[in-house]
Amino acid sequence: MKLTRIDLNSWLIHTQTQTFLLDPWLVDPLVFFGLPWFIRLQHRQVPPFTPETLPKLDAILLSQGQPDHCHPPTLQRLNRQIPVFASPTAARVARSLGFKRVQALDPWQSVQWGDLHITAVPGAPLGPVRELGFLLEELPTQTRLYYEPHLSQPDIRPRLQQEFAPIHTLLIPVVGQIFPLLGEVIMGPERALQVVAALRPQQVIPTAMGEVDYHGWFAAQIRPLGSLEEFREKLGSLNAATGQSIRLCCPAPGETVSLPAEVRA
Repeated sequence: MKLTRIDLNSWLIHTQTQTFLLDPWLVDPLVFFGLPWFIRLQHRQVPPFTPETLPKLDAILLSQGQPDHCHPPTLQRLNRQIPVFASPTAARVARSLGFKRVQALDPWQSVQWGDLHITAVPGAPLGPVRELGFLLEELPTQTRLYYEPHLSQPDIRPRLQQEFAPIHTLLIPVVGQIFPLLGEVIMGPERALQVVAALRPQQVIPTAMGEVDYHGWFAAQIRPLGSLEEFREKLGSLNAATGQSIRLCCPAPGETVSLPAEVRA
């Protein structure tokens, strides 16, 4: 399995025979609730792909219904015949845009698509809605990737350990964001390290980081939590204390990286 970084939460996932698009935002702007004055995101640099220059896609994965994961202007420029696997809220968005083959996944529901086994992992609550992460396994190599774009909850980790170990790569935030009234909406270095310590991957790849400018009243209230260097130091301390050698991999936009599949003894 390989990953190509696009920006923020957007990735291409390559198995031996297929390519999947994860949480795409490829065209500007990104507006929440239809209110540009409230919060609006812009890419600082042109993304490495447009909807038209993407490789042939075998499916689209949408973890959440919010536009930073399920961006209507991007989706409107993609072929509506591409299968979509999504959280229930994102599935509603995809169907409203005319996608013909949409499967909404409930927490812990699994589906196989070609050589990829997809399991919907319960994500962080966003108000009354609990969105998804994904546990992805490339079947021929048994390479496993856990993707959580916000907060990995402690209550799901025992099941991940029991049913899906070893998980070779974590695609998780390591630099957080604190929202007014909501607190830590995207996990920072401390919580990210707890996930790493529990799941013991071979590799950590940060997501929810991008070359992005935030505009609007609400955007001005968001506070960052931690830094990449802080997480790097914490990971180094964990490795030293446990004798592990968990890697931190930070691909640039457009860069493709291979995911390890070796099983730790």
